[in-house]
Amino acid sequence: MQISTARNNGYLYQISIIGLLFFIFGFVTWLNGTLIPFLKLACELDTLQALFVTFAFYISYFFLAIPSSKILQRTGFKNGMAWGLLVMAVGCLIFIPAAQARAFPLFLTGLFVQGMGLALLQTASNPYISIIGPIESAAQRISIMGICNKVAGILSPLILSSIVLKNATAIETEINAATDAVIKNGLLDQLAGRVVAPYVVMAIVLAALALMIRRSSLPEIDTAEESNDGGQTSLSAGRSSVWQFPHLVLGAVAIFVYVGAEVMAGDVIGIYGKSLGFDLDQTKYFTAFTLGGMLVGYVLSILLIPKYVAQQDFLKYSAILGILLTVMTYFTTGSTAVSCIALLGLANAVMWPAIFPLAINGLGRFTQIGSAWLIMGIAGGALIPQAYGLLEKSMGYQAAFLVLMLPCYLYILYYAVSGYRPR
Repeated sequence: MQISTARNNGYLYQISIIGLLFFIFGFVTWLNGTLIPFLKLACELDTLQALFVTFAFYISYFFLAIPSSKILQRTGFKNGMAWGLLVMAVGCLIFIPAAQARAFPLFLTGLFVQGMGLALLQTASNPYISIIGPIESAAQRISIMGICNKVAGILSPLILSSIVLKNATAIETEINAATDAVIKNGLLDQLAGRVVAPYVVMAIVLAALALMIRRSSLPEIDTAEESNDGGQTSLSAGRSSVWQFPHLVLGAVAIFVYVGAEVMAGDVIGIYGKSLGFDLDQTKYFTAFTLGGMLVGYVLSILLIPKYVAQQDFLKYSAILGILLTVMTYFTTGSTAVSCIALLGLANAVMWPAIFPLAINGLGRFTQIGSAWLIMGIAGGALIPQAYGLLEKSMGYQAAFLVLMLPCYLYILYYAVSGYRPR
């Protein structure tokens, strides 16, 4: 790949700007862990209905990833990032009428629009951070971005839950005890209104960041001329379709199962904890525990990749850890089971940073569309939690967790062992 300015001159600046964007990804994405119990209470939903929060948010990636690659071809990476931020701001503003009407479908619409913006933003920023340095250390750079992402992810549910789920257990008890429909609806409307102020603030911040990115001197990248593998021969010569890159296709599936596993460990952990007997005032912090585990994993990957461990080997060890923790979750209960799920954050940490650069390695002029395919894989975060919601009713929460999560980590182990190899 060629960058329009010398790499050394603006490298730190580029890393800082993209790091800020990854912070935004994390802040918006990991609010879902708080929104699930909040909307379950405010909109009087069952578990399966509440999990449509993750479905609406993540399914947008499937529909918008390919159009995002086309948009980027027209706008360039920098302008595409700015547009993505603006679309996210619109999604946040939709929460205002949704809260006023306490309309769950309107909340889902806002989440879908936020996901649309993130699809564009992620399609641009992930290949960008992979390309601006050697491919063998791309996992290290993406891990740095992951720290930005997960620090925001730790902060966002803590901030939002302190606002919308303050005294949650007492409010839940009061709502359940209300026998008069008017009083009960008044309590629910008052609870739903808590979400307005934080989302208005987010919309303003996102719009301001869009303007900042648009006016920044962030350099454009050219994906058409050279390879993204540190100057080695591109695999794109003589190929006419992304279907001719098996390591990309297998990588998209790996992203699908990884994101599903990540959402299960991060967003579903609260519902899982509720099933184990923990109350809302406790479970509202569980997502932060998972993200803390991911933060530790990112730090380890930065220290170890590629000097001591190749990124594909780190991915292999992470998949094995995920398998072990998933099995332990099935055979334990209480705080031990919750701790095992939170530690899945450690296992999940390096998966995106390793899978993404391995999957786009050598794509050359197909990098944008290949990146879009990988972003489509984020739809795993929509479908796998929904499958859990269905299975949990018939199999129980522990068995459903095992049945869904174990195949995810087994497939990632396969990809780390042989599926990543370019052919």
